[in-house]
Amino acid sequence: MLTILGHTVSINVRKVLWTCAELDLPYTLEAWGGAGPATATPSFLALNPNATVPVLKDGDLVLWESNTICRYLAARYGNGALLPAAAAPRAQVEQWMDWQATDLNSAWRYAFMHLVRRNPAFGDAAAAEASVQDWNRRMAILDGQLARTGAHVAGAAFTLADVVIGLSVNRWLLSPITRPALPAVAAYHERLLQRPGFAAHGANGLP
Repeated sequence: MLTILGHTVSINVRKVLWTCAELDLPYTLEAWGGAGPATATPSFLALNPNATVPVLKDGDLVLWESNTICRYLAARYGNGALLPAAAAPRAQVEQWMDWQATDLNSAWRYAFMHLVRRNPAFGDAAAAEASVQDWNRRMAILDGQLARTGAHVAGAAFTLADVVIGLSVNRWLLSPITRPALPAVAAYHERLLQRPGFAAHGANGLP
């Protein structure tokens, strides 16, 4: 049995939960962070020195970093689902996963922390507006990619790239910002809504 340490408000925990749903993997969710026990404790830091969620325990294996956990689960239990075995298509999936974790996350972080989390460390309204503009530019890049594929982020098939980016699309749509019309992103979101895993862990009212 897999054990996932975290809480369901976390977008990064929800990546892992959605991956488990797509692969039909049973797991136990152990509450940490959020309303659960603090992660800055010796027992948690022994698992993840960054004091962040999620953490995955699979037997003796302990992993942190949500995209790495998702890759592991697909490689270990997916039988080719979500993450291709061949080098070229796998690299295409992973490049979009890396884009989500670096370019896209960096774009929305300030705006989200200012407008949604109301974190006082992100109190500069001008910086938040610049973050919104950068966020929208990155989403336009995604719109262009989805217009080219006509289906999913990395091509015709649903993959891990859609798990991590689908949650980011949900965050973009639910955040109180001015958004441009991105028709390919809108159509993509409608397709994701047909997936039970997205309904449970993506389009569940949480940004």
